[in-house]
Amino acid sequence: MTSLRRSRPVLAAIAVGFLVAGYGKAKSNAPSLITTDQLADLITAKSVTILDVRQAWTDYLSNHLPGAGWLHVETLRVSRDGLPFQLLPSEQYSVIFGRLGVEIGRPVVIYSAGSANDIDATFVAWLLEAFGHHSVYVLDGGYAKWELEGRPLTQKYPDARSAGFPAQPFKPEVATLDDVRRAVSQKDALIVDARPPEQYTGQAGAQPRRGHIPGAVNHPWKSDLETRDLALVWKPVDALREGYEGQGITSDRSIIVYCNTGTEASHVFFALRYLLGYSKVRIYTGSWSQWSEREELPIEGQ
Repeated sequence: MTSLRRSRPVLAAIAVGFLVAGYGKAKSNAPSLITTDQLADLITAKSVTILDVRQAWTDYLSNHLPGAGWLHVETLRVSRDGLPFQLLPSEQYSVIFGRLGVEIGRPVVIYSAGSANDIDATFVAWLLEAFGHHSVYVLDGGYAKWELEGRPLTQKYPDARSAGFPAQPFKPEVATLDDVRRAVSQKDALIVDARPPEQYTGQAGAQPRRGHIPGAVNHPWKSDLETRDLALVWKPVDALREGYEGQGITSDRSIIVYCNTGTEASHVFFALRYLLGYSKVRIYTGSWSQWSEREELPIEGQ
């Protein structure tokens, strides 16, 4: 573990310009990964806001990382015109993040359970970056890795006071239904399906129709992770790049990522946009929940 016998100013400086497990920030203001060692230093320096986005509130009450506030990802989405899982107005995000003590000038570290729900952490990171927050990090390995390493846990709630969080500008990188329709017909963008293979092929799924958007390439979000020292963590950047480029998902393409509701897509977005530096990536927030319900839209894979 990194030595804790440093001055607080030096520890606080760790928050800027991380080089984490071989990842540099794709651009200076892009979210990235943070190791458990680096987060431990920031906690010691008291220079970080931590968000626990594990879905079960009972897990948070049982224990959580010191100083972590709890946020359920579905607090951040709502139905719009009958379509579930859509983004809130920026003013509502301002209230939610402000109550959690999130400030634009203070580093934020987000952690999930570290396995099946890593997608919740990347979704929150995507939203915060859309507000122009320049110090957003996802804990590599999440809660599971922190716990496996025997690091401190607590049942105490954080001393988090409401902060001023701006409602504007809010510019999430999203694709609309019309954008996806055009990509299918005109091939002006590569569509990437982040769901598990059995959903992509139509062998499984909860929606009215099964399969995938015509022409979509399947890159399951979990394929970007690997098990090391019993913890599920991100693959090295070279392995990520090789995996995507091997499927023709290259940085020169305009890319639209979708899944069922947008959270799985945020994981692939995180890899492409933030870790690999792809500049033209958007999330189709309607995703398969919208596309499959529209019976006039074509599908493949059934």
